[in-house]
Amino acid sequence: MDRLLLRMAGWARNPPSGRRVVFFLAVLAICLAVAALNWAGWWPEALTLQKTRPPRVQVTP
Repeated sequence: MDRLLLRMAGWARNPPSGRRVVFFLAVLAICLAVAALNWAGWWPEALTLQKTRPPRVQVTP
């Protein structure tokens, strides 16, 4: 928690540039768009990772 407060204080003293804010908002918008596509069921199957089981380890006594 203290680390977060120190970071916020640093941003208050030296705010990020306009380009950095726009970049952050663009990344946030892309993440929200991907999450919305996934939630709506419109995410293509080709981009979905296949759920695989981890390899089984055979232990012989």
